[in-house]
Amino acid sequence: MAVKIRLRRMGKKKQPIYKVVAADERSPRDGKFIEALGLYNPITDPATVEIKEDRVLYWLGVGAQPTTTVKGLLSRKGILYKNELLKSGLTEEEVNLKIDEWLKQQEAKLSLKAEKKAKIKAEKKAVKEEDESTEVEEKESAKVEEKESAKVEEKESAKVEEKESAKVEEKESAEVEEKETAEKEEKLEESVPEAEGAASEEGTEKEKAE
Repeated sequence: MAVKIRLRRMGKKKQPIYKVVAADERSPRDGKFIEALGLYNPITDPATVEIKEDRVLYWLGVGAQPTTTVKGLLSRKGILYKNELLKSGLTEEEVNLKIDEWLKQQEAKLSLKAEKKAKIKAEKKAVKEEDESTEVEEKESAKVEEKESAKVEEKESAKVEEKESAKVEEKESAEVEEKETAEKEEKLEESVPEAEGAASEEGTEKEKAE
């Protein structure tokens, strides 16, 4: 019987959790399995990988073949590397020393990766804050410009109104002056015949007296 080390899906819809299992390669993906070897949860950050190292090494030792995904998980945990070291004929002590060294290297890589990720996240946050700040400044600047524009328009409108008012006053003043002039001319015209009549009467009286 050919054995595969593969993932068996569990969990709710859109929230997958997988069991790492040893199963007959002829069995359906989520069908019966021989032994549960661990758990893989891709939803957590970072993803959770729990493996029974001794049992996986046993199944690898009897010829079980991991799928591509499981191979990646086992490689990440150093189990495939340990299996190769055991096959090379090294003592258990030598294997453990090399595994310890490998784990330190992996921790350093993960730490560097985490720092890089945090740096990128901080840079993105800074860019976002800068963009938001710029947007706020632009809005404030637009408000100031709009306010200044409104003031300018208000002043221009006031000037136009003053000019219109001055024109109206000037027109009314001209009309008043014209009316007063006309009235004066009328009075003058009326006073001339009266003066002439008075002078004529005075001449007649003098003639009679003589």
